[in-house]
Amino acid sequence: MMRENTISTEYRDASDSNPDAMYNPRLDRRRFIGKIFAVFCACVTGIGVAVLAALLYRIFDEGWIYISTNFLTKFPSMLMPETSGVKSALYGTLWLVSITAIVSIPVGIGAAIYLEEFAPKNRLSRFIHTNIANLAGVPSIVYGILGLAMFVRWSNLGRSVLAGSLTLSLLILPVIIIASREALLGVPKTIRLAAFALGATRWQTVRAHVVPAALPGIITGIILALSRAIGEAAPLVMIGALSYVAFVPDGPMDEFMALPIQIYTWCDQPDPIFQHLAAAAIIVLLAVLLSMNAVAVALRAWQQRKSPW
Repeated sequence: MMRENTISTEYRDASDSNPDAMYNPRLDRRRFIGKIFAVFCACVTGIGVAVLAALLYRIFDEGWIYISTNFLTKFPSMLMPETSGVKSALYGTLWLVSITAIVSIPVGIGAAIYLEEFAPKNRLSRFIHTNIANLAGVPSIVYGILGLAMFVRWSNLGRSVLAGSLTLSLLILPVIIIASREALLGVPKTIRLAAFALGATRWQTVRAHVVPAALPGIITGIILALSRAIGEAAPLVMIGALSYVAFVPDGPMDEFMALPIQIYTWCDQPDPIFQHLAAAAIIVLLAVLLSMNAVAVALRAWQQRKSPW
């Protein structure tokens, strides 16, 4: 006991005479390193934005002169590229995105709600969570092969809009599930406990309190998922999407083409005019994507203003 008191007295005396003897936070060095890291992140971000701006400038410079009403209302043509348009590809893309959203959004949100709020926290649920996270990183061409085997051949859907939409739904489901689960995790547990204390069932708590509070985050995940789906070409190539067709789909069982396929086909042609047409089609694709995202962002902002949390 005497020795312990002597040691503690020595450390106390040393700390009184030199406060940095026992702990030296090195605040100046840490602040300097933090500034260097902030400058590095700013430089990397600036490089990325500059490259993106250069690409957009070139695309608009080459394709803007072809943007017109005729370009949106004419069918593509190999023989007369001067009068080509993206009507069939635009309609096919709208069909694809609409059916993909109808299929994937309810399934993805429902799966996230069940896994986070109702599923028992055991080894099986952890295994499912791990595999969903792994599926989010699988290359899109693999989903194209899966869609070709399951929907085109085994289900006899053929090269239809429905087969393409189901394939894209498989592609974006992991993203929606992961984003929805993270949004549900961000809801404070006190909300759930307060609802339980007032006698609400688990389903009433989830439906009336948890999901409305998590809806902005869920919509963010849906925006990211649909943005990925609208620009994917590899799965559609695998299931056999058409190119240079002079018709638009009238239903989910009709054959189709999409803007990414049309852009890929035009980029593969040696004539320079097709490069300009591809740039114009990219502008149309960006317009569709930004319009869709603007609607989703407006819904998210409205929900955030409405939510008390």
